[in-house]
Amino acid sequence: MILKTAGILSRRFLFTTAATKMSSTAKKLDGRIAIVTASTEGIGFAIAKRLASDGAQVVVSSRKQKNVDAAVAKLKMEGLSVTGMVCHVGLKEDREKLIEQTVSLFGGLDILISNAAVNPVFGPVLSCPEDAWDKIFDINVKTAFLLAKSAVPHMEKRGRGSIIFISSIAGFQPFSALGAYSVSKTALLGLTKVLAQEVGHSGIRVNCIAPGVIQTKFSSMVIVKFISNLPLPLLGAIKLFNIFFGCLCFGN
Repeated sequence: MILKTAGILSRRFLFTTAATKMSSTAKKLDGRIAIVTASTEGIGFAIAKRLASDGAQVVVSSRKQKNVDAAVAKLKMEGLSVTGMVCHVGLKEDREKLIEQTVSLFGGLDILISNAAVNPVFGPVLSCPEDAWDKIFDINVKTAFLLAKSAVPHMEKRGRGSIIFISSIAGFQPFSALGAYSVSKTALLGLTKVLAQEVGHSGIRVNCIAPGVIQTKFSSMVIVKFISNLPLPLLGAIKLFNIFFGCLCFGN
């Protein structure tokens, strides 16, 4: 399933108000183990908080130890069950350690959220230097695939699993200043469809969320241009994004 959210409202709102009721009932993710990449701020942090609030044991990860420590401290202050691990998703040894240590500490893996992304260059796709193109696809697409590839065997052992790739509305409607980034986010849509078909028989669900411009540090570079094209000058809020997100992890 690919869920596309543009601004405040979803263009394909696939769930009813039952989604909002889930968060107020018994914790749906008790006993589930989750990894969220790039989860020390913005959308990733909100996702980690949502999963932990719903009962999951969450592994927060990012490139910098100080950011991991700060995020874990914030979440633990709210009484949430989280652990922090440093992981540069572009490094094979870091990716392997993230998966292996999670399984070693908690006995398995149920949920993988691939949220890490970069955009080192702004402009039309034809102006993108080769090294920038390679970096964008290495982080935004290749590492998402490799993390999923490493996670699937552990999910198969448990007979269940949920993999969610964080794409972007730019994967459907390219932004003029984000040419290469838009292409990379489109690639995630294809990866979602193929992987879902291949692992569904093992009880593993693969979904993709394509947010519009959510108010985060990452989106600050394009907010002014984007909002000028909206009929109403409103942007998506992370707490609304999480309503859609929570449904995909519950599996019901």
